[in-house]
Amino acid sequence: MPDVTRRMLSLLATLQTGRSFSGAELAARLGVSPRTLRRDIDRLREYDYPVETRPGPGGHYRLTAGTAMPPLMLEDDEAIAILLGLAALAATGSADEGSVDEAATRAYGKVDQYLPKRLRHRIARLRASLETGGVPAPTTSAGDLGELADAIAARQIVTFDYERGDGAVSSRRVEPHRQLHHLQRWYLLAWDLGRGDWRTFRTDRIRGLRLSTTRFNPRPAPSAMDYLVEGIARNRRPVAFIVSAPPGPVAEAFRHDTVELTALDDGRTRVALRLDTWEWPLVALAFLDADFTIEAPDHFVQGFHRFAERLRAAAAN
Repeated sequence: MPDVTRRMLSLLATLQTGRSFSGAELAARLGVSPRTLRRDIDRLREYDYPVETRPGPGGHYRLTAGTAMPPLMLEDDEAIAILLGLAALAATGSADEGSVDEAATRAYGKVDQYLPKRLRHRIARLRASLETGGVPAPTTSAGDLGELADAIAARQIVTFDYERGDGAVSSRRVEPHRQLHHLQRWYLLAWDLGRGDWRTFRTDRIRGLRLSTTRFNPRPAPSAMDYLVEGIARNRRPVAFIVSAPPGPVAEAFRHDTVELTALDDGRTRVALRLDTWEWPLVALAFLDADFTIEAPDHFVQGFHRFAERLRAAAAN
């Protein structure tokens, strides 16, 4: 956190105690000069915080009491980042009631009232200039994410019904550890008490989430994101493509995949990934418009051959 931000937050926290402070007292508390203190007070006022000043002997600084919620103390780039983040999140999913994307859509239209006045016109202009395309992603309950956060913080065991990818449903009782966001999906890393091991769960497949009153002691946990990525790849087969293109455009084409790129001496790029179906990389390869060779299990190669024959037949008609 930048020093000026830390100093401003300390000043605001001090004033929010409701007491009156002399300039000398505030400067001593914050370890700044009287001149720096005056600049910081002026900056708070720019953020619409009502700081009352009484000059002269017995003078003081005091935060005026009021019923309105003070505006967020944000820099210009921070306010822009919040709006862009909400816009990007709102573009995912199907905007079902109670979902994260639907909540982001509502918050996107409300954030102005919590910003300093000097930023509201810029944010309004930014909103008017933005247009976001939809990104297909599973709809995830904002309420479930919030409850899981509570359970993780309080170390409470949770129970739920979990629907696997094949449609099978099982009841789970787990110690929640960490929530993860990876490739437009939300996951929970938890110790599964029934399986006696760490498991990851797609949050959008959790049904009937319930927090119990039973608490648990934290146990040594793996790196959450590494465990998730390794788990996703565990049942997939290694596949590689040698593409006649440099790493830059190859990385752009495979931006939605977890891949390992190796630049080769002749200007080509080796793309290594793990797949559960041969169809997955076809779109990325088509967009590259470059020659490539395949290193893959036989049944994957056979799938590529069959698809190539269908393309030839379709193009001949």
